Amino acid sequence: MLTLPLIVELYTHMEWADAHVWRVALATPDAQGDTPLLDRLLHIHLTQRAFLQVWQARPLERSQGLRFSGLPELWSWAAPFYREIPGFLSGLSVERLADTVTLPWVKYFRDRLGQEPAVPTLGETLFQLTSHTTYHRGQVNTRLRELGAEPPLVDYIAWIWQSRPAAAWPAPAPPASPTRTT
Repeated sequence: MLTLPLIVELYTHMEWADAHVWRVALATPDAQGDTPLLDRLLHIHLTQRAFLQVWQARPLERSQGLRFSGLPELWSWAAPFYREIPGFLSGLSVERLADTVTLPWVKYFRDRLGQEPAVPTLGETLFQLTSHTTYHRGQVNTRLRELGAEPPLVDYIAWIWQSRPAAAWPAPAPPASPTRTT
């Protein structure tokens, strides 16, 4: 059973882990313009933003062709999610966790699933985002190792062992100026 305290804890861990990964990525010279790393980080943060937009009933931002020239720009664009999500989570009620959520991108997965997907609850989609981010954060850490960096230990249990520290984000990056390709 998903509870609000558990969801808040998972998001607090996710922020801590993402901040650790970003600090290593930004400090790794060979990572700065690495396309596979940029693409994976962009995917993580596009997904985070898209879920938040759906939960808040806001229109989805156009993401097709979104590109950043390097990690600092991408980080600057991605960081606002972590300023917005605490307010969203603090406004939730236990009852809302059972509300269904229609994900606009589910139509792209019908053929892959071979069936009509069931409609998830808000609680299930909140959990999905932390799980999705963890999965792709592991891919980012693998790429950082390939680029010569030592990936940070960001497992949930490592966060617990360290007494659940707050996220330590890198110094502010310059404002993001993504480009769009058509």
